[in-house]
Amino acid sequence: MDDGGIQEEPPSARFLTPTRSGGTRWVDGSEVDSSESAAWSLGDERSGETVSAEGSAAATAPASRVSSGTFRRRLGKRPRRVDSLDVEAMSVGGAHGHSSKELTMLSTIAMAFQTLGVVYGDMGTSPLYVFSDVFSKVPIKSEVEILGALSLVMYTIALIPFAKYVFIVLKANDNGEGGTFALYSLICRYAKVSLLPNQQRVDEDISSFRLKLPTSELERAMFVKDCLEKKPLFKNIILFLVLMGTSMVIGDGILTPSMSVMSAVSGLQGQVPGFDTDAVVLVSIIVLLLLFSVQRFGTGKVGFMFAPILGLWFINLGSIGIYNIVKYDISVVRAFNPVYIYLFFQTNGMKAWSALGGCVLCITGAEAMFADLGHFSVKSIQVAFTAVVFPCLLIAYMGQAAFLMKNPLAVERIFYDSVPAGVLFWPVFVIATLAAMIASQAMISATFSCIKQAMALGCFPRIKIIHTSKKIMGQIYIPVMNWFLMVMCIIIVATFRSTNDIANAYGIAEVGVMMVSTVLVTLVMLLIWQTNLFLVLCFPILFGAVEFAYLTAVLSKIQEGGWLPLAFSSLFLCIMYTWNYGSVLKYQSEMRGKISLDFILDLGATLGTVRVPGIGLVYNELVQGIPSIFGQLLVTLPAMHSTIVFVCIKYIPVPYVPLEERFLFRRVGQKDYHMFRCVARYGYKDVRKEDHGFFEQLLVESLEKFLRREAQEIALETSTMEAERDDISVVSEVPQSPACEGDLQTPLLSDQRSGDHNRMGTRDDSSPVLPSSSMSAEEDPALEYELEALREAMASGFTYLLAHGDVRARKESFFTKKFIINYFYAFLRRNCRAGTATLKVPHSNIMRVGMTYMV
Repeated sequence: MDDGGIQEEPPSARFLTPTRSGGTRWVDGSEVDSSESAAWSLGDERSGETVSAEGSAAATAPASRVSSGTFRRRLGKRPRRVDSLDVEAMSVGGAHGHSSKELTMLSTIAMAFQTLGVVYGDMGTSPLYVFSDVFSKVPIKSEVEILGALSLVMYTIALIPFAKYVFIVLKANDNGEGGTFALYSLICRYAKVSLLPNQQRVDEDISSFRLKLPTSELERAMFVKDCLEKKPLFKNIILFLVLMGTSMVIGDGILTPSMSVMSAVSGLQGQVPGFDTDAVVLVSIIVLLLLFSVQRFGTGKVGFMFAPILGLWFINLGSIGIYNIVKYDISVVRAFNPVYIYLFFQTNGMKAWSALGGCVLCITGAEAMFADLGHFSVKSIQVAFTAVVFPCLLIAYMGQAAFLMKNPLAVERIFYDSVPAGVLFWPVFVIATLAAMIASQAMISATFSCIKQAMALGCFPRIKIIHTSKKIMGQIYIPVMNWFLMVMCIIIVATFRSTNDIANAYGIAEVGVMMVSTVLVTLVMLLIWQTNLFLVLCFPILFGAVEFAYLTAVLSKIQEGGWLPLAFSSLFLCIMYTWNYGSVLKYQSEMRGKISLDFILDLGATLGTVRVPGIGLVYNELVQGIPSIFGQLLVTLPAMHSTIVFVCIKYIPVPYVPLEERFLFRRVGQKDYHMFRCVARYGYKDVRKEDHGFFEQLLVESLEKFLRREAQEIALETSTMEAERDDISVVSEVPQSPACEGDLQTPLLSDQRSGDHNRMGTRDDSSPVLPSSSMSAEEDPALEYELEALREAMASGFTYLLAHGDVRARKESFFTKKFIINYFYAFLRRNCRAGTATLKVPHSNIMRVGMTYMV
């Protein structure tokens, strides 16, 4: 697409039929709001039914007048209808997602190397503190404790990150995007479980929306779908799980930097004389300040800068591990026998169960493999873990266990004591400190991704997001969250002052996120993958049981500091759930307050006021109908713009919406009203980096193309009808009206739609030859007049008509609802980012009207 151009790819044709209720319906089943017309009118038959297309009555003749064959010929001759016109050209490359094309082997290896610096930092630095925490609960009395703990760690890594995430969960991605919200969007596409009632049938025609359904196990999938859609309780449970998982990722992102950095810096206590706890805290705070200061450069730059360091760190882990295994005790390979896990619990009883909470620390950051998927690719993450991370971690833990076999008292500083004595300490310490900084990067990036997705799906207040890469759109930076995480990490380090105390709080959020992902992936298996029922049951039974065991172990540490991540998670859970709850109630209030088209038609083309040149962009959240703010504008303003466009920014449960499928235009009312609806559809990973001038120019260009296409379709339809009347020698007395909805009562079968698609898909832009009745703008006075009016309105300028809304609970509402809406939700609305901030609209072009929504 050329710069500033409009890319069009018409979707398949869709036609209107009357419904029993007197309204209209696209023949593919989707409802059409009575207040809006189709993009253009193609009617020809007479009936007693009245359709609000452009304010004119459309009539259909009895079915006996025209044979079904004539209908089919008419459908076959008609060009495919174009609903989507691009209004905004995104200058960022790769706007359709990074997974749209296969990467070469070299690119995959390069991206896998980059994942070391972003995804695996947290898990890679776990050897710094795992065994020291485990053996603080269980003293070493024999080799059973060492081999049992080693076996626990090895099988934990093999089961959760390796078996569950690498081979199963990563495949549940949403067009290359990961995380709990990606799973939620997948489920929302197959079942209407979203609480926000703005779904449209036409959204399913988006290319990234469609997913192939296998025929096997379809009946069970439909049963699950019906249960989810009909039970509001299930919808709320799924949303609660998603929000809880997201809030736990954020809570984990607060603890990870504190734990990793302090663990690395504490190695100086036994090496440098006089380096006490105060010095550890001070140095850790300085390191944290440096870490969060470089986030603004973006994930890509940070990843390439950190990846060589993490690569060196994993080589260091593997080398030291091999050295310790060979030097001290090669028999630690016996830990591959899971019998030692049984002996570990048999010997130590409840102490072993408490030590199980320390084993969880070896898989902290595993969820980042899925949450950070949008920054990379599935194959790159799989290659990095299988070829580098997994073997190096196993060797590192085996080396530490071999060292403990000969030095059981060196538990507190197991990592640094196991480093070969001599000059190697300082190089290893520097690498460990840098690796600890990088370890925090995984959870920081995951936090940014979760916040972005939550905002797009209406579950988090609007805050500023900076896109740091022109090539990879998933790489973002959120200043507010970055500084919030930094302040919280500094407070935690200064308060706890010990890695053991932080370790007690560490891991609870991680296990909670893992259990949420297990539930959601199981639902994806049932509803989307339609996997064999036995395999579906095996997944939650195996992994759910393991994760539940770890959850019970880490919950035992709540009084010792485990309350901290739960407190942070609860705070963000309340924020997200309140925002979603208030947004849903506000949308429902707007739906109830819609203005009838009959009321607008009664006002006449002047809308009961003076129409002055200019384009008014009425921003609202409704995908159908005329918003109540428009009525308030008519009452408040002394004049109204000559052209009105109702703009709705709508997020679809897909990661990306292709440019050619983003914008839908509809005409509202009659032609002389000059009113249109524009629905801008975005995915939850799409970038909105518009300049208002650029946006306005493309809006007018798209609207012009829409009007020209509308006139061409009407002319083509008129010519086609005349030719058909000549062919079948039928004298028709039906007057042609451009305000009619086309082909009423005409069934459109799926094979006909596909046939039309195939016929039209083989024609290039230059192949269609319009009949002689298809006139250009110079030959069509009506089109020329409308285009000239549009240009005159553009020359007069744009005005953004916004509602300064105040959401209040009704007087008869319960006290809890009043408190949540009137205080908590109102506070969030007052302090979140305004919608026009994205467009950077000058204040002189904005006009706000006060609105109170009673919910």
